[in-house]
Amino acid sequence: MLSSLIIILGLIVFEVVNSVDNAIVNAHVLKTMSVKWRKIFLLWGIFTAVFVVRGLLPLTIVWLSMPEIGFWRVLKSVIQSPPEIARLFEEREGIILIGAGVFLLLLYLHWLFLEKKDPYFIPDKLIKPHYGIWFFALAAIILVTLLYLARSSFHIMLAAAIGNAAFFLLYGFKEQAAKQEETIGHAKTHLSDFSKLMFLELLDTSFSFDGVMGAFAFTTSIPLIFIGNGIGALVVRELTIKGIDRVAKYRWLKNGAMTSIGLLGLFLILKSFGLHIPEYIPTFSTIFLVGLTFWKSHRDLKNNKTASL
Repeated sequence: MLSSLIIILGLIVFEVVNSVDNAIVNAHVLKTMSVKWRKIFLLWGIFTAVFVVRGLLPLTIVWLSMPEIGFWRVLKSVIQSPPEIARLFEEREGIILIGAGVFLLLLYLHWLFLEKKDPYFIPDKLIKPHYGIWFFALAAIILVTLLYLARSSFHIMLAAAIGNAAFFLLYGFKEQAAKQEETIGHAKTHLSDFSKLMFLELLDTSFSFDGVMGAFAFTTSIPLIFIGNGIGALVVRELTIKGIDRVAKYRWLKNGAMTSIGLLGLFLILKSFGLHIPEYIPTFSTIFLVGLTFWKSHRDLKNNKTASL
């Protein structure tokens, strides 16, 4: 029970900090929508974000790792846990881990090399803006290295390649979505509230993918992923309504979130090659990094307020 609670806590923290960007975009677009459609998004969004995405997506990923038993038996195994399926999943676990690990590691490196930031950790300070081109070289080197190390297992190689492809496909979409948000979030746009709702739902789904992939660093238990990510998604919904503008002012919070994502990706890749990493380490590392940057950002915010008086 204690182990499960620690895992759920880590999942909640990870989901919340990983979804801050999504909540900021949501808040900008929601401001241009009528009260009626805001309520529809917040209620309907809970169903899609919590139950559909965070319930079905991890289940689908597990099913794809052992498709021969069928989706229905995978769904039943979540509740009943028959020993033969548990053994098969244990054998195939590395397929999920390396795919998710590659995705998360690229997510961190993309932020480190290509996105604007206030440096806090040593890697943030070492990587300069003009180093951005090296992200693509590093991504290629990582993929080739992992394919070579996993050459004895076709499925592990395929999962690593899929994780790589999923990252570039998803972030190609996100870049386009960010450009669209500038137009959709403008109060004078002629788009209907329904169109904005569909845009937010699609964007929510793409952002949710990061959280689901990261959840496998904490646990491969679908019920725990559903509970932890689901609660995290509800917290983000509350932040979207009440306090996202304040959270966005925390200067280094994203540094903690993204660095923890990089570590989680590394943990997943190492676990896929058989290295044992206790389940509490991802939780503690995430809470430590996010907590540290939250505290430092909070102090910086207070000092700036004091200086302005």
